[in-house]
Amino acid sequence: MPNQPCRGGLAPAARFSPDERDAVYKAIETRRDVRDQFLPQPLPDDVVTRLLQAAHAAPSVGFMQPWSFILVSDEQVKERAWQAFSRANDEAVAMFPDAQRNRYRSLKLEGIRKAPLSICVTCDPDRAGPVVLGRTHNPRMDAFSTVCAVQNLWLAARAEGVGVGWVSIFRDADVRDLLGIPERIEIIAWLCLGYVDALYEEPELAVKGWRQRLPLDELVFRDRWGTR
Repeated sequence: MPNQPCRGGLAPAARFSPDERDAVYKAIETRRDVRDQFLPQPLPDDVVTRLLQAAHAAPSVGFMQPWSFILVSDEQVKERAWQAFSRANDEAVAMFPDAQRNRYRSLKLEGIRKAPLSICVTCDPDRAGPVVLGRTHNPRMDAFSTVCAVQNLWLAARAEGVGVGWVSIFRDADVRDLLGIPERIEIIAWLCLGYVDALYEEPELAVKGWRQRLPLDELVFRDRWGTR
């Protein structure tokens, strides 16, 4: 049976109250990529459910909802994931100029073994069929949509007092083999999650001198590239 359309109508687009608005901006401005501040206590099931519901409420091109979420709490699986990261991280060191290598080695870049929960976020490019509204001329829109789900989860986590760290340093094949992910499914993110009682006031890489936030004025053009 074909999918039945949902019935619903327009609802008032009321502006948030000042407190509600400020809470949204606070979550955005204080969100951090957490690597080492995780507490050992497990996340309650209801909190994890709310985070997944927030991710699932993300915008998606053609309403294709290409995301899936693999919850990983098994210590042996996390250890193998850390080993995959460690191998890739050793390779990454050599990719940086000599002057940056020692600083790179000093950075804590993951919390796989310390965080009580990991979530592998994947993208199914076939979920809405071969022709997807809005993806007809840009095949990457499914992946971009899945990244929106990651951001939704991250902001909801900040509101819950849950830290999130995105681990991207691994060979795709290692994680695919570890979690039994089919070849046609794209791996978007490995996220480490856990409660935190402290966060950096500024992004950690800025605090540790790796890079600084760019001035917004340098990134905004009017009507044409390069025109301010």
